[in-house]
Amino acid sequence: MKAVRASDLRTRTPDELGDQLETLGKEIFNLRFQRASGQLENTSRFRQVRREIARIKTVLGARGRGEAVAAPASAAAPSRARRTRAKARS
Repeated sequence: MKAVRASDLRTRTPDELGDQLETLGKEIFNLRFQRASGQLENTSRFRQVRREIARIKTVLGARGRGEAVAAPASAAAPSRARRTRAKARS
């Protein structure tokens, strides 16, 4: 199954997001049972579902606060060099 992008989630209504969140909740419940019984074949799907749930909750939370969900920090601001302990002490 293809991963859901946050930009796609922002175009959906809160009801659609709620329905998808409920569906993913049921899917992760079933995946937990499969993992416990040793029947889980696609172990990466567990991680994908968790992340999709997090994306949906992020979009819903931002809408509730009246915010626009921003781009990731790595894309928004240029990175600067980190100082190591040796440089910080001198």
